[in-house]
Amino acid sequence: MGRGKIEIKKIENANTRQVTFSKRRVGLLKKANELAILCDAEVAVIVFSSTGKLFEFSNAGMRQTLSRYNKCLDSSKSALIEKSPEAALVENKPQKQEEVDTLKDEIAKLKAKQMQLLGKDFTGLSMKELQHLEGRLNEGLLSVKERKEQLLMDQLEHSRVQEQRTMLENETLRRQVQELRGFLPSPYLELYPEERSKSFVKHETGSPDIVHNCAVDLQLGLTSAACRKRKAPKKDNCSSNSRSLMSLM
Repeated sequence: MGRGKIEIKKIENANTRQVTFSKRRVGLLKKANELAILCDAEVAVIVFSSTGKLFEFSNAGMRQTLSRYNKCLDSSKSALIEKSPEAALVENKPQKQEEVDTLKDEIAKLKAKQMQLLGKDFTGLSMKELQHLEGRLNEGLLSVKERKEQLLMDQLEHSRVQEQRTMLENETLRRQVQELRGFLPSPYLELYPEERSKSFVKHETGSPDIVHNCAVDLQLGLTSAACRKRKAPKKDNCSSNSRSLMSLM
């Protein structure tokens, strides 16, 4: 009667696992030695146990076999590097063509969806797909309206804040101007009569004598000017009489 088939999976029992490892390791190294002898092959086997212990076998020496292995790796890498771009393109052409075809299909689908969203092409759409498209368009329209209203509210709020700021600045400037007018010196008022009149109106209730004196000065100035105008014709008459006497002589 033959042995039953053993299921290949991890052995949970540590002792059983260690015994099985020892037996199979010996069998593996024996088979490697037989392969090297029977086939005249260069064989190397490296095994690490679960505890980290190293076991190895090589019929030609492990260093020599590893050196040969590294040389083979380097030669294969250099062959891949030295391969011409044209050859690589030819090898990868089927894969590239598949990628190009896939991208073309995706672009065509996206263009069709764009045309549907613009309302220009509904060819091949069923009733359910049309209803779904209508729902998407309504949702997009509502989103656009909400965004538009939000932008308008933001602009109104910004304008209101700007208006309040401008009003505060104007009020501050007006107060500063009033304070400066209260501290203006008298020579400045003489050079600028409008400021003198404003200052006069401002202090009118507190200084009645000044108002009376100013009125008297204005009246005297007008009287003297009128007298000069009245005396001017007499002088002209005297000069005309003297001219007539000279002509008679």
